[in-house]
Amino acid sequence: MTGIWSGDTRCVVMLGFDVDGPSAMIRRNPEVEHMPSARSMGEFGPAVAVPRILELLNEQRIPASFYIPGWVAERWPGAVEQIASAGHEIGHHGYLHEPPASLAGDEEGAVLDRGSEVLERLTGERPRGYRSPSWELSSRSLELLADRGFVYDSSLMGDDAPYLVDAGGGRRLVEIPVHWSLDDAPFYPFNPATGRTEVMASPGQVYDTWASAFDELYARGRAYTLTLHPWISGRAGRLAMIERLIAHIRERPGVEFARAIDVAERFAATEASGG
Repeated sequence: MTGIWSGDTRCVVMLGFDVDGPSAMIRRNPEVEHMPSARSMGEFGPAVAVPRILELLNEQRIPASFYIPGWVAERWPGAVEQIASAGHEIGHHGYLHEPPASLAGDEEGAVLDRGSEVLERLTGERPRGYRSPSWELSSRSLELLADRGFVYDSSLMGDDAPYLVDAGGGRRLVEIPVHWSLDDAPFYPFNPATGRTEVMASPGQVYDTWASAFDELYARGRAYTLTLHPWISGRAGRLAMIERLIAHIRERPGVEFARAIDVAERFAATEASGG
């Protein structure tokens, strides 16, 4: 055993795709719904990028996790069905990409239920994994997730491998931690409609950041959780860089690509058995 994993596994790689479409833009600036150019930039994600990403994952034989707001799922049901039929996980990502910390009263629970109902209607299964929009949980989020039978959350940054978090009443959820350095949004932020006008990084710069992070996490026997947005990383040059990154990762022995739900369930079972 090397690091925290059993057998010959040295590092588990989890590719996560947040299929936001234009929902996050609209949540931040409702006027975007009436701005065709800005909205179309998000629409590129589920309409054009998702099929390309699914093709890449199929060619590479990689399972992944897709986190989809209910609002997006309702408008691009075909994309949701394609993701599910390919065997990838579909996780909860709000309804209109609402950060839980921005919701009051019973709104957060209502958003959880509405998003779950949409995804279950399209796939036949309720989501068991959750990633909060903008990674901003509220003080009640973990409790609300546990109430609804979620297995894991993927919004916190307290480690670089799975860990358990208190969900109240003696309950615990598995946390699949994330970090902004392994998210494409900080590197390619240009979007005047939401006030983002920073210069975009090149795919080569992002590759260097992500490949060096993998190398250290691999050496430490930890997890590598990459957060990608189809409308961002599905663009020309960036998707090719992801393929290059996968090739780099596969040069190392003992690497396992896995869906977040499978890692979370395995981790929970190991913790329950005292392993």
